[in-house]
Amino acid sequence: MIAKLKGMYGSGIEPLTYLGQNYMVVDRSLIPEILQVLRNEEQFDYCVDITAVHYPQREKQFDLVWVLYSYARNERIRVKTQIVDGESVASSVPIWATANWLEREVYDMFGIKFDGHPDMKRILLPEGWKGHPLRKDYSILKQDDEWVQINLGIESGQ
Repeated sequence: MIAKLKGMYGSGIEPLTYLGQNYMVVDRSLIPEILQVLRNEEQFDYCVDITAVHYPQREKQFDLVWVLYSYARNERIRVKTQIVDGESVASSVPIWATANWLEREVYDMFGIKFDGHPDMKRILLPEGWKGHPLRKDYSILKQDDEWVQINLGIESGQ
């Protein structure tokens, strides 16, 4: 499978294995096409999770990660890409319906937007919440205090 994808996309894909777990680092521009190929041609029919990791010291601050599973192959693979703060990525909701809430969670927690998502809004926190709590530069004490005072009219107790 990797040889086939490397043949199709060349240096845009870097296949790797870590502790027996397969993953590939993919150029951001190839993400929609690679995910579609994995779904349609390689039978990765279940999007288990979509998440991100924040590295504030890097130029491309975020790793965006799709965890996919193939029932037919009994195989799991991760697809990673790096993006700059403020960049968006094409939604994978048209490929896997399960991506809907997963992408909303990534938006809510990290602030990463998905182009073409049918309902890109917060899923865990209230609409008025400022910031994205899983970013390493997020101040939970300051944000909690502000939101609680404005919306509940009480001291946060932290």
